[in-house]
Amino acid sequence: MGEGQKHSNRVAIAGMGAIGRKIALALDQGIPGMTLTAVAVGSPEKASSFLANLKHPPQVLSLSDLAEHADIVIECAPASVLRELALPVLRAGKTLVILSVGALLLNDDLIALAKACHASIRVPTGALLGLDALIAAAEGEIHSVTMKSSKPPQGFHGAPFLVQRGIDVLGIDAPLQLYAGSAREAATGFPANLNVAIAASLAGIGVDQTRLEIWADPTITRNTHELVVESDSARLTMKIENIPSENPKTGRITAQSVIALLRKMGGHLAIGT
Repeated sequence: MGEGQKHSNRVAIAGMGAIGRKIALALDQGIPGMTLTAVAVGSPEKASSFLANLKHPPQVLSLSDLAEHADIVIECAPASVLRELALPVLRAGKTLVILSVGALLLNDDLIALAKACHASIRVPTGALLGLDALIAAAEGEIHSVTMKSSKPPQGFHGAPFLVQRGIDVLGIDAPLQLYAGSAREAATGFPANLNVAIAASLAGIGVDQTRLEIWADPTITRNTHELVVESDSARLTMKIENIPSENPKTGRITAQSVIALLRKMGGHLAIGT
């Protein structure tokens, strides 16, 4: 390889929902240093027309086969399949980009596996404003992290916390607090809604000390996260209102965050921590 040339990373995507499709399109249109080589999909027939319309259609493989055909594997799949996807990727010493951060909390042995196999786990900033500032604050002393996450009621459809308690939020006409406590205690009850809070917890003072409120709010149309951090270097007060994607549980900015991460990994200039 000549001077000035750069190796192109092979990228695979697990999951072709709203997030996976947007990332696939960006890769197909061109991200320097990155090439989409493979995908794994839950329903091949649903994704077939989308994939066929790409300029460079990738291979369709099983979750366990992605590691053999990629240097970077992006998880855009249900949290329940994280382990099946992650084990072969990490054992092969590859890079795994995780969006289901709540599932990582429930499978934290994967972090030790990544270290042992010289692999890498990357968690994109996603829907959280100010993650860089929180990471910087953690190099000093953080006194407290509190977070309030509010979503339209349909964003909580199927959450185990609500199903187990027989709570129906679709008919509410005023904001309803669903949970208040530590981020760790909420992880199993809201696996599709906790990724932002878990990312903040891992970047800051941990899942046990991060205080979290979860609200179903019929008066809003955007997934809203408010974060307050008290530290020895700064007081951080942040609020972000994310426009939902086709999947009401996930904001549009989540896919864009992954695309930005890929550009950062493949580029020659990196802005941000």
